[in-house]
Amino acid sequence: MPELPPSAVAGPVLFARYAYPPNSHGYCGPNDHTAFFQQGMAGDDRGLRAMSQQFAGAWPYLELIAGSLGLNDPLDPRVVNAYWVGSPELDRVSTRAVGNSMDERFRFRAGPGFGHLTESVLAGGVPHHSFAVFCIYPWTGLLSEGRKAEHALTVLDQCRIRWGKVLAVQGDQVVVESTPLTWDGHLLGFGEPRSESVTRSVDGVGMATPFEIGDWVSMHWEWVCDRLTEGQVRHLRDFTVRHLRIVNEGNLHSGPAALLGT
Repeated sequence: MPELPPSAVAGPVLFARYAYPPNSHGYCGPNDHTAFFQQGMAGDDRGLRAMSQQFAGAWPYLELIAGSLGLNDPLDPRVVNAYWVGSPELDRVSTRAVGNSMDERFRFRAGPGFGHLTESVLAGGVPHHSFAVFCIYPWTGLLSEGRKAEHALTVLDQCRIRWGKVLAVQGDQVVVESTPLTWDGHLLGFGEPRSESVTRSVDGVGMATPFEIGDWVSMHWEWVCDRLTEGQVRHLRDFTVRHLRIVNEGNLHSGPAALLGT
């Protein structure tokens, strides 16, 4: 059975920490992102459960992971941690189960590109958030609809869950050293470490677990989501690298190439 994440918060609250940033940008989830944030702060289990099911991208993955691990609750913190951060138990989700999920959700939307989604599953893709960002989104229009293609690399980089080490805490902002996503015209990769400023709260109000200088943290868009153990950082990095490798090999790179340009 997968271990509980070290933050030991309720699953719906942990989900909100990671799901709120894209929701605040209007990418997914309920229309009222302010209410979602407030319920995350209040730890409103019932309200968060109802609103979490409105994340049409993430929710089916949570159901898939939970079912494969024999857990009844898609918002069990072990399931939430596995999806956003990563867990070895993701490899217990069968290739057939992932493939069937892709067929139900994306065959129509991806059109001729659906074969590439199947290829990503057969190459070892698992229901981790980086799989959705790198292997699915470029083929389903979720990164380009109504948005300028020249910003696609920024969207890819901000949409993935990033890891970084805290350098300074400055009120509501945190300075973190992280590794940015790069595109050389053919392949996605990682650049040199850099410092970036991210948000932990607004007027002192936020959902992130308290942390100190030197801590590892996860980030989604411009927000800090949670404090990570070194083991979690390793899992997050490994699953991210796995799905970047899948995209860069074979024909899958043509999806990002269409967005980012060659």
